[in-house]
Amino acid sequence: MHETKQRAMHKIDELADKLVRLSHDIHSHPEVSLTEHKSAGFIADLLRQEGFDVTVGVGGLDTAFVARKTGAAKGPHVAFLAEYDSLPGIGHACGHNVIATCAVGAFLGAAAVMSEFAGTVSVIGTPGEEADGGKIILMEAGVFDDVDFALMMHPSSGKSLVGRGGRAATSIDIAFTGKSAHSSAPGRGINALNAVLSTFQHIDMLRPTFAMQDNVNGIITNGGLAANIIPGEAACTFSLRAETLLDLEKLAAKVTQAANAAAALTGAAPEIHVHRMYAERYPNKPMGEAFKANMTQLGEEMEWANPTGMYGSSDIGNVSIKIPAIHEYLWIAPAGVNSHNLEYTEHSASPRADEIAIKGAKGLAMTAIDILASTQFQEQIKRSHLAQVPGEYRS
Repeated sequence: MHETKQRAMHKIDELADKLVRLSHDIHSHPEVSLTEHKSAGFIADLLRQEGFDVTVGVGGLDTAFVARKTGAAKGPHVAFLAEYDSLPGIGHACGHNVIATCAVGAFLGAAAVMSEFAGTVSVIGTPGEEADGGKIILMEAGVFDDVDFALMMHPSSGKSLVGRGGRAATSIDIAFTGKSAHSSAPGRGINALNAVLSTFQHIDMLRPTFAMQDNVNGIITNGGLAANIIPGEAACTFSLRAETLLDLEKLAAKVTQAANAAAALTGAAPEIHVHRMYAERYPNKPMGEAFKANMTQLGEEMEWANPTGMYGSSDIGNVSIKIPAIHEYLWIAPAGVNSHNLEYTEHSASPRADEIAIKGAKGLAMTAIDILASTQFQEQIKRSHLAQVPGEYRS
């Protein structure tokens, strides 16, 4: 093993107690998308204790931050990405406390050996992954403009996976405004709930036109106040997934078409809000192979993911279109334990999660060293990225 990797790992071991405490502090103070003030503060405090300047509030997001370390000369910029938002009502049921800790630990480990390399390492705090697309916001604000390679990990169940993709996704909120009336004279009103129900029916009528991986699920968020009142207001929200961002745009247009058709039929006025679109993911294979090899040295075996799996989505997909990126999975819970539930929340602060917080930090730091140590490897990564990402995204 390269001597600089040993030194980086030694630094992470020195900080292990602080890193585990960071994971537990974030876990015990869950904050939902874009409200992660305490969590960002815990991270910034640790980084400052270790002698780093931390810029909080980057990209127009109060809970985003950047800290960096520049090496011996100008060179590529490797960024470790941290997430730390929780889920409403169930806390860190997606293990973002572990993601944040791995990113911070990896940065501190790699920073300890940067005097040997040309380039820069940074840790970028990317809030709001679960609901608001924080990485997309930061990209639009230019935070990623000087980043050449992006590295992060994510907890999983049962298996540790490398090269796992993700589908494009978004959500659409639809609110209808009609006219309330007494239920004894429904013709005097405009039934907004009927418009919602009609939207669901129109979407179902359009399903035969969906692509194979298109997926629309919806719920009614406002169905009225009482059965004897014709609802003057009603609302629904839909979760959309598609194979690619281009497919997702077409799918969102169909849902919008369904809502407008319902409005025309019922007379209720629609208000339609399409949220930010998470792109499909392009996990960089050379970087994934390096991470897998490094984790093997740390005693963690990883498998290549099924390339056609029906996986979830993340705003790392948008990053992976712009620059080479990895988002690899390390298990913290047994097979059969699903994320986004309370059982997974418990596993996110378990001894296994603490172990992965340290091992994942080491694996990411080691992979960054692999990148910084070889211009040939850097070019291989870039060639792979160029070949993998469709040309439509570069036009």
